[in-house]
Amino acid sequence: MLLTVASVDITLVRWPAEADRLPELRDGRVPRLLLVDADAPPPVAVDEFEDWVRVPAPEHDLRARLEGLSRRVRFAGTRRPEIDKDGVLRFGARHATVPPVEARIAAALVGNFGAVVSRADLTEAGWPGGDPGRNALDVHVLRLRRRLADAGLSIRTVRSRGYLLEATPDEDRLASGS
Repeated sequence: MLLTVASVDITLVRWPAEADRLPELRDGRVPRLLLVDADAPPPVAVDEFEDWVRVPAPEHDLRARLEGLSRRVRFAGTRRPEIDKDGVLRFGARHATVPPVEARIAAALVGNFGAVVSRADLTEAGWPGGDPGRNALDVHVLRLRRRLADAGLSIRTVRSRGYLLEATPDEDRLASGS
């Protein structure tokens, strides 16, 4: 089912019954609201184009999720971080300087802003052709989190999938005028 909220088309997907539709919708960055069955475990939203609500849900809860998703989708295309060859990451009027290994990891996250990047892809980005120590990625992601907070960005761990770069909640609220 397709709904239009504030000029954004949002696809409704029953979870888990229609889980097989998600890979294509996610790859196409199609805005989607997952309607989670009462007895099903909730899914992990992988990007700003996805949200979920447990059903049956009161109409005001459903409307709030749809409006929030619509706002995030509209905002997603307007402001994206950028990183230059000198390791300066900019997001709006804010910036952070990052050292070389972290800059390569950040570049992979920036290139997939709002989407999950696997640990393997981040390791390859940070150490091309190399073999870092077991916890090297975790240490550099921790340092990068601290640096990017100054730029209004955060790195979220998506369990068993990888990491996701997104605007901090304060940045989302400021951009939306809330």
